[in-house]
Amino acid sequence: MADITSQQMAQLLMGIARAQLAIIDSIENSKAGFKATHVRPILESASRIRSNHPLALGDMPARLLLQMLGRNPPDLDRVAHDLEQLLGGSATANAAAPAAGDSLDMT
Repeated sequence: MADITSQQMAQLLMGIARAQLAIIDSIENSKAGFKATHVRPILESASRIRSNHPLALGDMPARLLLQMLGRNPPDLDRVAHDLEQLLGGSATANAAAPAAGDSLDMT
């Protein structure tokens, strides 16, 4: 198997998040308020954004989907950059935090 780049992994994660969003949207169309009442609180818990944990690889899918629920989808280059930091083994992945709105940290 070929080595996968962080850019390719970011594209894959974004594609999965879009597929999950399509399912959520279809449920929202049949049951208004489903996103706000059920999905968003569960995703906020799964992404651990309220506990002020630094971005971890395990939290990234939930944070991506949470961002997809908002008005501005995540930026592919930003996702790739965050992946590079996380996969690079940097213990201080958030030490050089990007400007507000550029990170997946939604706190």
